[in-house]
Amino acid sequence: MSLSQAALAVMRINLLVVSLASAYNIRLYAVQNYGRVIHEFDPWFNYRAAEYLAEHGTERFFKWFDHTVWYPLGRPVGTTIYPGMQFAAVWIWRILEFLQQEMSLHDVCVFIPAWFGVASTVFVGLWTFECTRCVDSAVCAMLVVSILPAHLMRSVAGGFDNECMAITFMNATFYFWCRSLRNDNSWPWALLAGFSYFCMVATWGGYVYVVNIIACHAACLMLRRHSSRIHRSYSLFFLLGTLLAVQVPVVGWTPLRSLEQVAPLLQFVAVQIFEVLSTWQRRLPAKEFQLLRFRVFAVCGAVAALLGAMLFQLGYFAPLSSRVRGLFVKHRTGNPLVDSVAEHQATSPRAYWQFFHHMCTMAPLGFLISLFEMSEARNFLLLYAGITYYFSSKMNRLLLLLGPTAAALGGIALAKTLRWALHQLTQPEEAPVPATQNEEKPKHKGHKELQKAKAEGLTVVLKEIYDEFKGPLWEAYHEARWQRKASAVLMLLTFMICGMEFMNYCWAVAERLSQASIIVKRRNKEGQEILMDDYRESYWWLRDHTPEDTRIMAWWDYGYQINGLTNRTTLADGNTWNHEHIALIGRCLTGPERQAHEVIRHLADYVLIWAGDYGDDIAKSSHMARIAASVYEDVCPGDPLCSKFHRNRQTGEPSEMMSRSLLWKLYAHDPMGEVQTDGALFEEAYTSQYGLVRIFKVLNISDESKAWAADPNNWKCDAPGSWHCQGQYPPALSKVLEKQKAFQQLEDFNQQKDEKAEEYHKAYMQKVKERSL
Repeated sequence: MSLSQAALAVMRINLLVVSLASAYNIRLYAVQNYGRVIHEFDPWFNYRAAEYLAEHGTERFFKWFDHTVWYPLGRPVGTTIYPGMQFAAVWIWRILEFLQQEMSLHDVCVFIPAWFGVASTVFVGLWTFECTRCVDSAVCAMLVVSILPAHLMRSVAGGFDNECMAITFMNATFYFWCRSLRNDNSWPWALLAGFSYFCMVATWGGYVYVVNIIACHAACLMLRRHSSRIHRSYSLFFLLGTLLAVQVPVVGWTPLRSLEQVAPLLQFVAVQIFEVLSTWQRRLPAKEFQLLRFRVFAVCGAVAALLGAMLFQLGYFAPLSSRVRGLFVKHRTGNPLVDSVAEHQATSPRAYWQFFHHMCTMAPLGFLISLFEMSEARNFLLLYAGITYYFSSKMNRLLLLLGPTAAALGGIALAKTLRWALHQLTQPEEAPVPATQNEEKPKHKGHKELQKAKAEGLTVVLKEIYDEFKGPLWEAYHEARWQRKASAVLMLLTFMICGMEFMNYCWAVAERLSQASIIVKRRNKEGQEILMDDYRESYWWLRDHTPEDTRIMAWWDYGYQINGLTNRTTLADGNTWNHEHIALIGRCLTGPERQAHEVIRHLADYVLIWAGDYGDDIAKSSHMARIAASVYEDVCPGDPLCSKFHRNRQTGEPSEMMSRSLLWKLYAHDPMGEVQTDGALFEEAYTSQYGLVRIFKVLNISDESKAWAADPNNWKCDAPGSWHCQGQYPPALSKVLEKQKAFQQLEDFNQQKDEKAEEYHKAYMQKVKERSL
């Protein structure tokens, strides 16, 4: 090894260490600024579930029916949760305990996003290397992804959310899948791909996207040039991954029954057919094989169409979810609950620069470079990049999935251009290729070259153009010696400046992404930075000043935090499994005060609202009204968007409908002011220090309804003696429940279409379309 090669190896190792250290440290801003705190909403549920698993064990965890959430119905947590995070957290906590490293389960959950962020960085590097067979590209990709905001957005310390762990398993799945395609003997790596896929299935519902990407890649390779390696790799991956996936209770038989996963199943069948045909291809003459292939495809296509039609009629296939349907429609999903979530909205061009910065220019360059250096593994990188870019433009949340491939492509571009620049400055000038006029290449040789180019992924047309202009271009390129050196210097300076800018930007964005929503950092009038801990203090007040059986009504956003920090019963949370129940809460909050009280007194002891200027409930109230109107026709008759329920942006004054609502009364309540709640219905119990949270006690609650809902004899069990026992609404609410019309999803073809539901959806979509114009 020469001295220059040794120096290069040392530099690569140092950059690897820097990337891993950066991946960890950049995710610790939250711990440094706020302490070891769990952020946001969903992480509180994940942590509470991890506590339950650690305390009660696996068997009781999977039979856990929680009656302190979604009151009075409850939720079968054990069969509706992706349990991978909880098991990983508890295992890590026990390993640390075995190694006598003192760390609480809470702190383990806080640091897991940072730990898995480092592991994800490693797998992105391995994946990039497998696609390019270039160490420099892998190192550059790791440097980028370690601090890329799109990769940080769900993996900062304290954000104990499903994605922080799932993205790591996704990158591991992609690496092992590409590794299984390296040569004819590497197909056993598909077993690790299948196991990594199972880990993602157990962690996040986004596994559907991963299996479809791999199925799409396998189909492209199979149609282009089938080989036994593709057959073995995909078959192992699909069989093992699916066999393990169906063991996860929340998934069950979905991989074999969901329309969202029918493509991977069909690809598995197709690859078996192609493998059988490939064996016959070697035995039959070409004409006979062509006839046989046509007949096989015709019969299989007919059988698949007939079987599919029968299964559709029997209702075997589950419909597309609203979130998936939202990726293919122009104007929202038709579901006001899904449309109310900000991360489900279409991605703005500004968001790409915000989360990718200079990778917005480097990743496309890497994409172009990869087009001219094709391989089976690199095809996957390009396919994944193209498909994910399309879907990320449809939903803000999917920018997270674009992060790894943007870093990989950006790393390819960086490595390629840096190597070229350094080569111009350090290597001696190469002798020009002698050009001979009227040189004719033998036809046999030209045919071989074209075949070789085709095997490497270049089209025949591009190869011919390249051969035609290769000589003149190389001669011109060689003569421009000093121009190339000047360009190399300019390129290195540009990379140095832009690299520093990119690094500083990423660290600045990381600090903003690490702001804990449960603790607000603001500046007071004197310009001093203060921490507003209103939310936790309000939850702690409920924990310390209310009985254990207290029921808290709040909008579904806050359910996880309330339940996790107060250990009190909540009416709804981020699981959002019951549209009609959320609509009932929306009806109560946006309805007239006395009418709302008639319902609330049977369901809750306290009502909690967010009242500050930091994502308060008034800002969300239009969505509350729309969701209520989607189930209760009398909320906003003939107006699915509830346009009469609003607040004037200029004056801050509420509309007439809003001014009469319970939510406005609670929000603007002032004993000495014009707006006050009815003292016979609601009593102000607590207002936080900075006014971000207000809690009101419900007066004249129905003890009869509370006792009825708590009585196990009134629960509906799926079998005698079963653990799966759902609660019921107290009889006193029968009149308001009679006004409900079950919300019908547009895409649910298993249900008989209702004319009123059709009219509602048409009116809703038309109003949304008019607003977007």
